[in-house]
Amino acid sequence: MSTLAGLPGFRDFYPAELAVRAHIMNAWRLAATRHGFEEYDGPPLEALELYTGKSGEEIVSQLYHFEDKGGRHVALRPEMTPSLARMVAARASALRKPVRWFCMPQLFRYERTQRGRLREHYQWNVDILGEEDVGADAEVLATGLDALALLGLGPEHVVAKFNDRRLLECLLAHAGVGAEQMTTTYAAVDKLAREPVQRIRERLVESGLAPQVAAAVLALFQARGLDPLRAVYGGVPGLDAELERLDAYQRHLTDLGHGRTIAFDLTIVRGLAYYTGTVFEIFDRAGELRAICGGGRYDRLLGAVGGPDMPAVGFGMGDVVLRELLEERKLLPATRPHVDYFIVAVTDEQRELQRRIATRLRSAGHSAVYAFRVQSVGRQFKEADARGAARTLVLGPDEVRDGVALVRVMATGEESRVPLSELL
Repeated sequence: MSTLAGLPGFRDFYPAELAVRAHIMNAWRLAATRHGFEEYDGPPLEALELYTGKSGEEIVSQLYHFEDKGGRHVALRPEMTPSLARMVAARASALRKPVRWFCMPQLFRYERTQRGRLREHYQWNVDILGEEDVGADAEVLATGLDALALLGLGPEHVVAKFNDRRLLECLLAHAGVGAEQMTTTYAAVDKLAREPVQRIRERLVESGLAPQVAAAVLALFQARGLDPLRAVYGGVPGLDAELERLDAYQRHLTDLGHGRTIAFDLTIVRGLAYYTGTVFEIFDRAGELRAICGGGRYDRLLGAVGGPDMPAVGFGMGDVVLRELLEERKLLPATRPHVDYFIVAVTDEQRELQRRIATRLRSAGHSAVYAFRVQSVGRQFKEADARGAARTLVLGPDEVRDGVALVRVMATGEESRVPLSELL
């Protein structure tokens, strides 16, 4: 008989793996609620047109899509932002602004599986809609960094690299890039951290830039930091206003406690087509893994899905790379099974009482388990240990006759006699 295997790139979550996922999601939810975000969710299946032309070429090429029985072209959601935009657009006039929402959906992309990238993953999305002030941009990034801190990842472990597409567009225009060439230029420079400079130069020329313009584009990235950019390109039309905006962004994040975790990086572009302003990605300091998180401002997406124009900013943080980083830094939680009580019945006569006590303990908020069949006391204690019981509660003929149960703390072996009246 052959064994059915799971699909490539998809995961089975056995209890230990699910405990880790829950640990991560608990930190996500706690950070979001501390910052005043409300939780929402949407359907895993959406109309195909919600993504084509809005999510960027890479994501569109990775869609799980098909024609359903009603003849509709549909796709499993590869990201959450288009669904969020659709949902907010449907009720835009009734929602209190700014909208502060978060969700933790499972997403699907048909791509080559590799370290840190599967064909499904869970992702934490945090978004603020209806607010254009730079404080909203800083707030969403601070929320993500606070969640990482809850998981034990601080400035010594991670760095948030940020940029602004408005700043980059201003610089690219100064270098000679036309408006019709911006998208392909973004796509090329987005790979600067992953490909040799010569290959990027070739990509720029292949996209239609003259060799001298391609050289001017690459020269932009020699200036490291906002002050060097200001020194070299100060006076370029529109540039000073963009630099001031990023200065304010840095101040906000420093005030929020993350000054040591952030760094300006002109090569941060983000591949998605809908970003319009600040963009950022969070990496491990060692630079060994893919980005843990990415996001930015997307002020025109609601209008693109039929809603009113509304400023918006947000991010997505996946569980796959984050779990790898937590494992490497030895920050994963213990996943041994745990229950509060294991109830031992010495003979069959105590089994009715065993069930009644289990019911009362559970009603009081405790976890309680017991063996379903008659077993030796030794066998039951082994089961209690395997289940990670904090305490065993022993019901024997003598104890029941005396109206008590013997409670043992498993870690220390300390025992006490507790009246059955208290347990019932």
